[in-house]
Amino acid sequence: MICLTLSESTIAACVEKVRQEREYIDMAELRLDFLTKEECAKAKDFPSLVDLPCIVTNRRVSDGGRCQLSERARRAQLLDALDGGFKYIDIEEDLKRGELDEKAERKGVRIIRSLHDFNGVPDDIFSRIQQLRSRADVAKVAVTPRGIADVITLFNAQKELEGIDKIIIGMGPYGVCTRILYKRMGSMLTFASDSETAPGQISARDLKTLYRADQVDDKTAVYGIIGHGVLKSSSPKIHNPGFRGIKYNAVFVPFEVDSVRHFFALAEHLKMRGFAVTVPFKIDVLSYCGNITREVKQIGACNTVVRTPGLWKGINTDYYGFLAPILKYIESGRIKSALVIGAGGASNAIVWALRNRGVRVTILNRTLERAQRIAALNICQYDRLENAKAYEGQVDLVVQTTTVGMDGWENPVEGFEFTGREICYDIVYRPRMTKFLSDAAAKGCQLHFGDEMLIAQGMLQFEAFTGYHYPRSVKIDLS
Repeated sequence: MICLTLSESTIAACVEKVRQEREYIDMAELRLDFLTKEECAKAKDFPSLVDLPCIVTNRRVSDGGRCQLSERARRAQLLDALDGGFKYIDIEEDLKRGELDEKAERKGVRIIRSLHDFNGVPDDIFSRIQQLRSRADVAKVAVTPRGIADVITLFNAQKELEGIDKIIIGMGPYGVCTRILYKRMGSMLTFASDSETAPGQISARDLKTLYRADQVDDKTAVYGIIGHGVLKSSSPKIHNPGFRGIKYNAVFVPFEVDSVRHFFALAEHLKMRGFAVTVPFKIDVLSYCGNITREVKQIGACNTVVRTPGLWKGINTDYYGFLAPILKYIESGRIKSALVIGAGGASNAIVWALRNRGVRVTILNRTLERAQRIAALNICQYDRLENAKAYEGQVDLVVQTTTVGMDGWENPVEGFEFTGREICYDIVYRPRMTKFLSDAAAKGCQLHFGDEMLIAQGMLQFEAFTGYHYPRSVKIDLS
């Protein structure tokens, strides 16, 4: 089940929110701590105003909520709400059995006992869950994994706690994958919110339509993307619709990763079929690949890992993805020379792709040593970024490979005078129109955008993952 956590301040607003989100949700959690005092008195009416089962809770500040009332007053609000038709009440771990439990039992309301830990994952989490279950109908833990090792612990819950009614939530960036793959932990539901009432929450719409989290089962093939900051990645918007387009029971999930070694252990646990790799792990994953393609050997970086019989195979689709929008210009002779700005992980593949097609390349970078290393591997020129003006009017293609443009208002070659005949290509895809491209457009340059490369390399990854071409019937929407 997908349960919508309501953070509105009035009952009327909560009812309206449920109406708006109804097609994506199976339950709703009414948070009394978000309601005004006057509206709390109306809480018992809420279940009769919506057409789905409801949970009521009144979260203390220490448990991530907003209620600052005395314990007596807080419990009184919950007791009053139990006169309505709620199906569940959520009570904290440390509350002794009392009138809340007794009234809930008389009313036929199922009791959830919950533990919240915003600092980590308790070492004795499984025994804590068993203790919670002994005092309630459902045990709930919302904990904060500090790395992939903690995430593995949470996914072990299904095996360790088989047969126990439970809700397990990993909060924060490392826990996002647990919210999507909640059924793989044996969790009865996952919480959704577009206002992030708890760290790492995902909107109900994304859980239902993008990830189809409520349809994940033991046969669902798991794919993903690993790296830093991947929660904002658009890759799930490419692969998940593609899977649906070929009627493949699979899901593509973002994994925030701190340790490649631990992630490969998680990948084995989840029996993952493959994953995309972004910064900073495009080189680190090579140690775990038993087979790599020619492109990976030449470039020295891998952006795609696929499971094959007995081993993991490393692939690089950045190479072909980058070339796809401009290959016709290279083949026609329109592009013979290029300026590549930046010497980070992405520039390895880009410089090699251009040199492999016979384009003369000069790499510009703030740190000369990094540019020199890539230039030596690809037999091309390099220079300091501060000398960019020396190349004005000298090249056919200018490629921006740094992350500078992601803020939308900075150009790494500020002051560079475009002549208008250059083809300008920025691999940043959010925002689509970067300051670099905006400056180039003002001079009449032809533009190519980062989403072109992202989609092209994503389609190639899709083929590596599934063995099928990306379905033509699926329109990719990265918005």
